[in-house]
Amino acid sequence: MTRRFMSPAPAGRGRAWVLLAVALPAAVLGFVPGSRAVSGTTAVPANRQPFTSLQVPGNLDPKKVALGERLFADPILSSQQRLSCASCHDLAHGGANPMKRTVGYEGRTHRFNAPTIFNVGNNYRLGWRGGFTSLEEQNENVLLDPNLMAATWPMVLSRLEASPTYALMFAGAFGRPPDRAAVLDALATYQRSLVTPNSAFDRYLAGDRSALGDDALRGYQLFRDYGCAACHQGSNLGGNMFQKFGIYAPPPRADPDNDGDLGRFTLTGKEEDKGVFRVPSLRNVAVTAPYFHDGRAPTLPDAIAIMGASQLGRRLSPADIHSLVAFLETLTGEYNGRTLEAQPALDDH
Repeated sequence: MTRRFMSPAPAGRGRAWVLLAVALPAAVLGFVPGSRAVSGTTAVPANRQPFTSLQVPGNLDPKKVALGERLFADPILSSQQRLSCASCHDLAHGGANPMKRTVGYEGRTHRFNAPTIFNVGNNYRLGWRGGFTSLEEQNENVLLDPNLMAATWPMVLSRLEASPTYALMFAGAFGRPPDRAAVLDALATYQRSLVTPNSAFDRYLAGDRSALGDDALRGYQLFRDYGCAACHQGSNLGGNMFQKFGIYAPPPRADPDNDGDLGRFTLTGKEEDKGVFRVPSLRNVAVTAPYFHDGRAPTLPDAIAIMGASQLGRRLSPADIHSLVAFLETLTGEYNGRTLEAQPALDDH
């Protein structure tokens, strides 16, 4: 499916849905010719899916992956050598973080909840505001941001050059000493390897009709019929377009002192970008609590109820929420042959 990018929708239905109808095929909107109403184990025809299965990339240089993995977990990249990329993107917590908003340099709280690093290579837009379209660009921003890693390139490169281990690894992977391009290439290559295939939903897409139970099938049909698939589509069920948070009902500001609620406005300064965010991927969403850009929702049912009211204009019933949770749980994949597991969210940060 061709990727399209939706213009920020105002707090009203008309323009947003016109844009969706133009940008996306009918199948994405849930209007699938020949599909049946929600009932029992009704299956959506496999050849009419608005999604594709995750595939493990087979062309990644193993030496770059190994180097990137080491760099990702090493606080040597941060100014005070106390934080690493893995500090906020914990592979044991779905590649995310159990805090509402993580804490960075000198104890300052970040604007945003840490999104999962898993399957990040399948996102076209990166970061909650969608300010980047390449992992290399985003990684450099994180390294140099004074409230994130607060590093400088002379600082990072001098440390890496002084390490015999890194000198050997860079020589083996790139044939040269550490430099800016090699560091960014290694980190991005490792991140592209963090794919979580073989979810129950992937098996269903591949033709295994028994992969989804009755509740999950009903949730999948609701996901399409209610329009969730209009934005959460593609191989990552999201990650490729923008949407306003609060189309029907503006969600309450969880922290008036955090300008992260302004979304892309803090990048563009455009009034129409207030409250507009990159649509996040729903892959592994059941194991990445808390939810939303500021971690305001501690559980998946909480997040679904908020989305129903703010994005769909619906007060979802307990039965609908139960079924949608059952479907979203089928998006949990495997890493290194093991299914990802949920960890408890933290109440405070």
